[in-house]
Amino acid sequence: MTAPINPSAIAAAADRAARMIPPLWPLASSVAVNPFLGQAHESLATAAARLSRVAGAAVTMPRAWYREKIRTGAITDQDLLDAWTRCGEARKPADVAALRADDAEPPPPRALPVVADLAAGASGIDWPGLIADRLGFWAAAWFDEGQALWSTHRAKSAYAAWRAVATHDLTPEIAGLAGFARHVADAPETAADAIARASATLGLTEAALETYFHRVLMTWGGWAQYARYHLWRAEAEGGTDPVVTDLLAIRLLWEEALFHQYHPRIADLWAGTLAAHAAPVEPTRDQVIDTILQDAAERAAQRALAATLAGAPSRIGPERPELQAAFCIDVRSEVFRRALESLDPGIRTLGFAGFFGMGTAHRPFASDIAERRLPVLLNPALGSRAGGEGDAAARVRARAKRAWGRFRAAAVSSFAFVEATGPIHAARLVCDAIGVHAGAADPEPAPRFEPEPDLPTRVGMAETVLRAMSLTTGFARLVLLAGHGATVVNNPHASALRCGACGGYSGEVNARLLSGLLNDPAVRGGLAARGIVIPADTLFVAALHDTTTDRVTLFDRDHASAAHRPDLDRARRWLARAGGLARAERALRLPRAGRGASIARRARDWAEIRPEWGLAGCDAFIAAPRSRTAGKRLAGRAFLHEYDWRRDEGFGVLELILTAPVVVASWISLQYYGSTVAPDVFGGGDKLLHNVTGGIGVVEGNGGLLRAGLPRQSVHDGERFVHDPLRLSVCIEAPREAITGVLRRHPSVRALFDQGWLHLFALDDAGQMAWRYQGGLAWEALTEARLPVAA
Repeated sequence: MTAPINPSAIAAAADRAARMIPPLWPLASSVAVNPFLGQAHESLATAAARLSRVAGAAVTMPRAWYREKIRTGAITDQDLLDAWTRCGEARKPADVAALRADDAEPPPPRALPVVADLAAGASGIDWPGLIADRLGFWAAAWFDEGQALWSTHRAKSAYAAWRAVATHDLTPEIAGLAGFARHVADAPETAADAIARASATLGLTEAALETYFHRVLMTWGGWAQYARYHLWRAEAEGGTDPVVTDLLAIRLLWEEALFHQYHPRIADLWAGTLAAHAAPVEPTRDQVIDTILQDAAERAAQRALAATLAGAPSRIGPERPELQAAFCIDVRSEVFRRALESLDPGIRTLGFAGFFGMGTAHRPFASDIAERRLPVLLNPALGSRAGGEGDAAARVRARAKRAWGRFRAAAVSSFAFVEATGPIHAARLVCDAIGVHAGAADPEPAPRFEPEPDLPTRVGMAETVLRAMSLTTGFARLVLLAGHGATVVNNPHASALRCGACGGYSGEVNARLLSGLLNDPAVRGGLAARGIVIPADTLFVAALHDTTTDRVTLFDRDHASAAHRPDLDRARRWLARAGGLARAERALRLPRAGRGASIARRARDWAEIRPEWGLAGCDAFIAAPRSRTAGKRLAGRAFLHEYDWRRDEGFGVLELILTAPVVVASWISLQYYGSTVAPDVFGGGDKLLHNVTGGIGVVEGNGGLLRAGLPRQSVHDGERFVHDPLRLSVCIEAPREAITGVLRRHPSVRALFDQGWLHLFALDDAGQMAWRYQGGLAWEALTEARLPVAA
């Protein structure tokens, strides 16, 4: 019999296990999340050992994937040697030859069993499946955001609400779990006490607590991640939320009940499981080999990137550009920017996070629901609303349209909606089926700040954004501020294709707010006093880049200017031509896209499961002047952030880039990585089987666990992966001392690089990759021998 565990140790282990779970944002504002967020403090090899134990999840590709790259020469002997040399794991092979010689595919990772698994083996009853089914239906009701016909009242805690339901649910007893309802009724009143009692019943030792609790939470699938989101949001606002701990207690009551019933038959297996949980989390030799091979694959990609950056610079345009266009750093913008710049040497583009520094809680036209249009790492400091009072009739129509949409989607009325309006909507359904749609709807009225900041605050906002964009001189007559969105239909994951920097919404609101700020004469006067002189003939115009169709909408009516009409007409022609070039390039990757003519149709086709590839393929982040990358084909794989360290006094902008855009890009990159290497655990499943539940996320089929991550169709074309799972290479043109200083001040960011979740390079004055960060605030000079031109 084990000694009792101090309750504070149990609570601490439960809290640590909860923080090992990544958060999941709801579909309406879904953003990419690093599925390895809870493992950022440890290496990839150690994370492999941990996630194998608690989830049966891989963190690298099958061995055959690397062997093929070695066979074709994509991974060279030098890549293997460098990766082997860099590896600091105790169980790495004795020499690099073992990486080539060990061709055997290691067994797939298998999670340690929970009591439900062992009970299923002993009884032949699918207890894990039954538990997932019962908990999935309950969680869909508890977390519901307005879709369900019946939902649990959230005045109670999740633990109390579940007990109230479970005491009347006879399904477990019918299946063979005797006295389950009584077991739940007699459970402790609080989740903490329930966890403590179950820990004692199951014979847990303090050493086994953390990974066992983590394992139990992983059996909740995406529901645990959505609960973690609630904790994340609460803590961001200065509070807390106990729902993750409640879910742990709920699941442990099942474990406890099954243990009481099956203990004599599973005692030996359970003892072995507890011993395995108590053992230190250490990678096996196979896991170490796989992470070395992963590092070698990333070094191969870095050689190709270095070769691209070493190419000849593009031609220099006129001193004053004919057109400047700021796009989001999103990798999809790279294709369009390159196409646009190719049309005329007077066109210059730059990259900046797509919320354009306007972190706002925005209320759309005729709505009182605030949308957080900013990175999820931040809290909104501003409020905004679409338009002024406006046309009362238009506001009524907009409210009625939203109410009608909620009515037809709600469980209580959806069938009645189809019965009553099916004949009326028959023509619409036919048009949807063949991809015929009416023209685009008029944009919402121009947004305004609410309340409007005073003039010194507005001047400070404008200065901060312009300096962060390295745009303080050389303004063109016409400057476009292009946010981005995505046109898709019948796609629950639509918000994931929009702007992650805008919290999963499209970026036109932020761009329109900034254009209004920078066109304000009073703000310009304040900027001039601070050394930023914007010419009187410069006009800022907001735009929206549709990444699915590569069409750009200008919001020039926000700031009508007859003098700039010729500039706007010319810009529209350039944008249209650039869109055609971008569509032609993207069509080469999309299945059944031909030469690009079908791109627009795909965006409107409600049967299209791959309207675009999103950010698939992303593997680099570059913060440097655009002159370093202009004209160089980065194939839609790189986040491009404008940055000139010579204008960054005190390196405040560098600090902002490393702590915000780089972190957001890492979440995106690692979500694509996790959805590729471990689709069963960190992927969203098959779009063809998805059903939206609770207005939150998707399940496959008619119930069960919430699926988090990217659908298979986002990373796979049906025959092969279209995303190479590579950890992001971050390239920054800045003095190494300045970069090191930022890492020293931000341990959580430093951990991403020290533990290898991101790679970091410093560019030299010619924009070439010159130094590699080694961890521990140390750098290694790169030589031509280490970065040969890729084969």
